[in-house]
Amino acid sequence: MKNSRYLGALILSPLIIFLFLGGIYLKIMTFILSLFGMYEAYKVIKSKNNFKPFSFIGYAMLVIYYLLGADVTKLGYIIPIFTLLLLCIPIIDLKYNFIDMFITLGVFVYVGVFFSFITNINSKPYGAYLVWLIFISSWVGDTLAYYTGRYLGKNKLCPKVSPKKTIEGSIGGLLGSTLGCGIYGIIISKYITGIPIIHFFLIGALCGIMGQFGDLTASSIKRYFDVKDYSNLIPGHGGILDRFDSIIFSAVIIFYYITFIIIL
Repeated sequence: MKNSRYLGALILSPLIIFLFLGGIYLKIMTFILSLFGMYEAYKVIKSKNNFKPFSFIGYAMLVIYYLLGADVTKLGYIIPIFTLLLLCIPIIDLKYNFIDMFITLGVFVYVGVFFSFITNINSKPYGAYLVWLIFISSWVGDTLAYYTGRYLGKNKLCPKVSPKKTIEGSIGGLLGSTLGCGIYGIIISKYITGIPIIHFFLIGALCGIMGQFGDLTASSIKRYFDVKDYSNLIPGHGGILDRFDSIIFSAVIIFYYITFIIIL
């Protein structure tokens, strides 16, 4: 098991290269991750016979979204027209219903759009530095949460959703994310101007909270559909959504924070 986790980490390591490259290379990587993630989500949902999301339209939305630059400001054009189209399908083909159509749309937003916030942050001023906050908050937070929960965890956090998670581990993850992002902000402060250090600590704290909600959201979905992992794509880690569940939530929070609070 330990060896498989090391192999999985090795498989994920090229992502570091794409983070350094940024631009179109990072956008291609996030598109691929989104595509696999959406496939995993649709497959899990279809495992219950009463759900039939129209995945082809979900993939079409993702492709069109990225052809438009994966710019979140373009979603106002994409989502209404495809919602209109999706709402017509249950009338034309009665094997689908309106719940299936809203699931189709929801997976596109949850996976496709949430992943794209990585590239949207990278496109911001100082984005080549700020995009690392997504992964630092997740990696440091997850690591400290694991060890804090392992050695100090006694009180269950949310046992009906994720039985192994503890309150102590959650606090450790929050502290890890806050300190990790804060220290990173201090390190890069000589390369960027106009962003007070306090914002990096606040971003870390917000990601420490919302990243855990991302993790629990993915766990809640898996529990509902009675699956252990979204897929076996990454040895020892599960699927794309198993590994990036907290990352995509953090990406959304960081984008809106630097857009409306820091105003970049």
